[in-house]
Amino acid sequence: MTAFDTGTTIGVVGAGAMGGGIAQVAAMAGHRVVIADSDSAAVTRASAAVSKALAREVEKGRMASGEDTATVARIEFVEAGTGDLRRFADCGLVIEAIVERLDTKRALFAALELVVPDECVLATNTSSLAIAAIGGGCRRPDRVVGVHFFNPAPVMPLVEIVPSLATETEVTSAVRALVDSWGKTTVVASDTPGFIVNRIARPYYGEAIRMYEEGLADIATIDWAMKTAGRFKMGPFELMDFIGHDVNFAVTRSVFEGSWYDPRYRPSVTQQRLVEAGWLGRKTGRGFYDYAPGAPQPAPTEDHALAERLFDRTLALLVNEAIDAALMRVATPRDIELAMTKGVNYPRGLLAWGDEIGLSTILGRLDALYVEYGEDRYRPSALLRRLVRDGRSLLA
Repeated sequence: MTAFDTGTTIGVVGAGAMGGGIAQVAAMAGHRVVIADSDSAAVTRASAAVSKALAREVEKGRMASGEDTATVARIEFVEAGTGDLRRFADCGLVIEAIVERLDTKRALFAALELVVPDECVLATNTSSLAIAAIGGGCRRPDRVVGVHFFNPAPVMPLVEIVPSLATETEVTSAVRALVDSWGKTTVVASDTPGFIVNRIARPYYGEAIRMYEEGLADIATIDWAMKTAGRFKMGPFELMDFIGHDVNFAVTRSVFEGSWYDPRYRPSVTQQRLVEAGWLGRKTGRGFYDYAPGAPQPAPTEDHALAERLFDRTLALLVNEAIDAALMRVATPRDIELAMTKGVNYPRGLLAWGDEIGLSTILGRLDALYVEYGEDRYRPSALLRRLVRDGRSLLA
């Protein structure tokens, strides 16, 4: 296949927040974009949201006057279901950003294959489903690849490029070069549950809920601790409320099931109950916190010694996950560091953080937790033990 350029028409299927954001990114890079959704209201909302976002870029001086309208003019907003995808016939790349259901995605890709040219690449923005499973329903799985943006797509710099076993090397390289040209930071991940970010970040949420369930600290205190002791921009409960518990719980469950029920990724009943109650976070006005106007907000217990203990426990699990991801060749150490700083805004790369604290210290914390609980969720990675034994660093 040939390399992409600004003459390549980009297709986006799904006009939700993520699809609209991806369309905006591609159009800002100079491409003609076709974005479609079967829901006419979603198409209307996406058009309005993109226009508003670009106008704001002009207001803030980050885009020249008139460039916003020129960018919007490059985007064609279409109401179309899987039975009418002919508007994508001229696309060189189509990115799917629809509901996280394997059967729905497979049906869409099979329908797209009937209308797009042979050289068109089909990409999925899935955050947790296997690329091989999505491409497995295609006649040409070699042109299917994961292109996982983070929300909001125009703002977040990271994009995970995820080839499956069947994806052609040329497809992976061409798509990565294209997304790089859009000003994004790309990393390559193996087609494993959660890819890089959603695999490694699980303890940030899971261990926070576990410590809360045990009564070690309340929600506000744990959030305060991670921001104070760890310098994270958002505490885990604030972040889960921001992401939405329907989304966060689904990703945790997907990683858990996809890793053959590894206890490190076990979902929480506490979060499941929030989903069942419809308390999905900010978007519904209630999650771990109450977002109703005038609702009282809980105050943290500002105990710095407690904050350090909570942070130390969580960080040990995060560093262990990053090292284990390197062991299992989910990604290179460099890409792991980039993914966690650019994809979820961690204060620093977890591998470097572990080196600074001392890997023997991280191992000691995990061994103590493993002895205390007797649970595999605290088992240290074999690579962590090797690094401590040999006095090595993955970043050396």
